[in-house]
Amino acid sequence: MAELIQPKEFKAADQDGNERTYIISKFPAIEGREIVCKYPLSAMPQVGDYSVNEETMLKLMSYVAIDIDGRHLPLTTRALVNNHCPDWEVLGKVEIAMMEYNVSFFAKGRSWLSSGGLKAKLLPLITRTLTGLSAQLSQKGGPRSTN
Repeated sequence: MAELIQPKEFKAADQDGNERTYIISKFPAIEGREIVCKYPLSAMPQVGDYSVNEETMLKLMSYVAIDIDGRHLPLTTRALVNNHCPDWEVLGKVEIAMMEYNVSFFAKGRSWLSSGGLKAKLLPLITRTLTGLSAQLSQKGGPRSTN
């Protein structure tokens, strides 16, 4: 792997409260495009494909390293990720940190989410959609379900 691009430290606590330090970095342009295109969609239930999501996570994690005696050891394999991320929560925190560091709208969107902006925009749309569907499904005269 090439040198890490704009590396910076990121600290995450595991489920036992132990703090771990990772070196996160920027993605190269083409690899970044692939990761950003595949990552969110492959994680969606019933839409995504877990194997694609796992493959993309491993690619993302190859731009994460740990420091060993002043040298960066990139987490380029499944075994390295498992050895240095002791639980799924730490892995998730590192993945989120990488996406926020590499994709400006994720970092900006996080504040929009926490401020209630997304809820204010989506709640009326979701309510209208579900109300309309409920009305359609409740109409009499249709065939009974065989379920």
